[in-house]
Amino acid sequence: MITDIWTVIWKEWRELLFQRGSLKTTILSWLPLILIFGLLMPIQIGTFWVDSPFTIAYWGWLPTLPVMALIADSFAGERERHTLETLLASPLSEVAILFGKIITVVIYGLLLTLIVLLTGLIAVNLTHNKGEILLYPIGITLTGIGLGILTATAMASIGVIVSLRSPTVKQAAQQLAFVSIALTWIPLLSLSLIPTQLQTSLLKSAKNTNITHVILIVFLVLAIANLGLLFIAIKRFKRSRLILD
Repeated sequence: MITDIWTVIWKEWRELLFQRGSLKTTILSWLPLILIFGLLMPIQIGTFWVDSPFTIAYWGWLPTLPVMALIADSFAGERERHTLETLLASPLSEVAILFGKIITVVIYGLLLTLIVLLTGLIAVNLTHNKGEILLYPIGITLTGIGLGILTATAMASIGVIVSLRSPTVKQAAQQLAFVSIALTWIPLLSLSLIPTQLQTSLLKSAKNTNITHVILIVFLVLAIANLGLLFIAIKRFKRSRLILD
């Protein structure tokens, strides 16, 4: 099955870079993300961007953006391009097709995230240099990469579930936009509605919290969520049902 998964990964990367648009178009699509999150924000935030444990949350959130933008095409795009039937008629197993598409998008999201973070590191060193080279602490780096893999996989799994039942990429993207709003902006908006006194109390409590324990709990919750989402995706991905659709 591993060989089949790599076959799907190679197919997806080839289409991503050379068939769905030119390599130049793909690279240009990265520029807004790099400009905003790799230059403007790091320069404004300064050294806090590099050495603060709170940036771990950023490492986990950033990969979901390119993943969400790309995963809508996973099956809805095949349906639009009339290549879904060919893919389903291949000897590749259902699990290999599903995992190959998810792994491709996760790698894409992590690769773009690392480019953004490296750009941010260079920007901070150039604008806030105090005589020594700033580097991301190894603990933050490893934790951030692990968190990024989990969040990217979760978003990719949700995207596959949505894309499997969407007739067009546009419809899948719209539904995923609502998912993103529900998972990101609604919680942030809810926090802004909390009374100032309560916010202050929560911040004081957060400072006294063991961040290692919090990270472990987050990792555990995301790992369980990923297993559940992958299980749902596998159950919903049935050749016969997709061919009939």
